[in-house]
Amino acid sequence: MPAINEGLGMLSEQFMLMAGLAYAVAFCAYAWDLVTYSKAAKAGLAAAESGAGMEENKHQLVAAGSAGLGASNAELGLGAGPQDRAVRPSSKTHTSDDGITAGDSMRYGTEKRVVARVAVALTIVAACVHAMAVVFRGMAAGRVPWGNMYEFCTTGGLAVALVFLLVLTRRDLRFLGTFVIGLVLVMLTAASVAFWTPVGHLVPALQSYWLVIHVSIAVLSSALFTLTFAMSVLQLVQARREASIASGKKDKALVMRLVPNALSLENMSYRINGIAFVGWTLTLMFGAIWAEKAWGRFWGWDTKEVWTFVIWVVFASYLHARATRGWTGTRAAWLSIVGYLCVVFNFTIVNVYFSGLHSYAGVGGS
Repeated sequence: MPAINEGLGMLSEQFMLMAGLAYAVAFCAYAWDLVTYSKAAKAGLAAAESGAGMEENKHQLVAAGSAGLGASNAELGLGAGPQDRAVRPSSKTHTSDDGITAGDSMRYGTEKRVVARVAVALTIVAACVHAMAVVFRGMAAGRVPWGNMYEFCTTGGLAVALVFLLVLTRRDLRFLGTFVIGLVLVMLTAASVAFWTPVGHLVPALQSYWLVIHVSIAVLSSALFTLTFAMSVLQLVQARREASIASGKKDKALVMRLVPNALSLENMSYRINGIAFVGWTLTLMFGAIWAEKAWGRFWGWDTKEVWTFVIWVVFASYLHARATRGWTGTRAAWLSIVGYLCVVFNFTIVNVYFSGLHSYAGVGGS
């Protein structure tokens, strides 16, 4: 068994701190992007309303001129647009046809959101530093760095950031940045404050190649569930906003024009949850195989095993209800959110407060 490298362990913690600071700056940049866009949207809307008023006034003046007042458009200073129509300022926002949401395809538009680009660049830097911290932790222990709750939480946060950056290469989900990076910060803070564990060796039950297989898939699946959790929350907000606008009320959340409509968010969340569900199914299966290797039985109704199965049932119900029972809209979003809350409960409350065969890794089982 390799000796523990305390120096690399301390270096890992320093890099983890730097990663947390970089994520915090990226979080602020994402938030500032939303604020900047909201201000620009308000200014653009005011300009559009002013242009509409000028156009209405122009039509009144033209009508007066045709009645014999003898005033031409040129004399009235209205300009010469096509068919004498006032030209409204064009919007650079990549919006859908309804004008109140972003493009349903979630493709990148032509607008230049400098602050958002800076935020993404900061996220990349933070993820690189974070990855080095995780690698140094593994090198210090001479094993894979997810043998306790601290390591699972820090590795999970890295997986969330990497999955988010990977999806950004295909879809413009920068509107999720504040929520996703905020969750990463919560994970790193919880790991450092509540779950910190010094570098050490694994207990015999964890010294297996199944640790790499079982936990790595669980981390990736949890990262995907984190992404869909943020999307489901935004879906609820967007759905309420769309209903408010449809009822004739004024749009008070202009920043939500950066976000696709609720149906598009739901469809994207559904597809990602489908992938994550496959991963969680493998997590459950491989965990049972590992349990047989370690304890001589596939299933023992241990608290952690039960809650892992509960999570599987919740997301299976979500996928089934949406596909066959027509559970769409807010009901689907709430079921997705409940599933993620079960994931969080399984990792925190079950690990810390429930005793069982999985309560052996640091503060609790991974």
